[in-house]
Amino acid sequence: MRETLVAALVSCAHSSLQSRSRRFLAGLSRDEMQFIAEFLGCCILESARWPVCSRAQLAEAISEFQRARRGFRGSCSEDQEHKMILLLEYLCCSGIERVSMARA
Repeated sequence: MRETLVAALVSCAHSSLQSRSRRFLAGLSRDEMQFIAEFLGCCILESARWPVCSRAQLAEAISEFQRARRGFRGSCSEDQEHKMILLLEYLCCSGIERVSMARA
């Protein structure tokens, strides 16, 4: 399962950044990669696209995803905060500049 997750996530990265993305993913747990895959899956399924170009905009999209995922607003666990940081870093190192998320 781990190899499948790595291959799927690397394929989402821009071609020139796939090697870098693979190295980044090598240090993650399967659970952390599943969190990233869940975010990207949500982006694919969401029909409305809006540009996300800056790190701050990516962080906001991740926060919206996490709020929708939990189904309520409030603080999240330390583990979830860690996963959100890893997701942000993956998106930046893989060159993913556009995500599709419903606005809250």
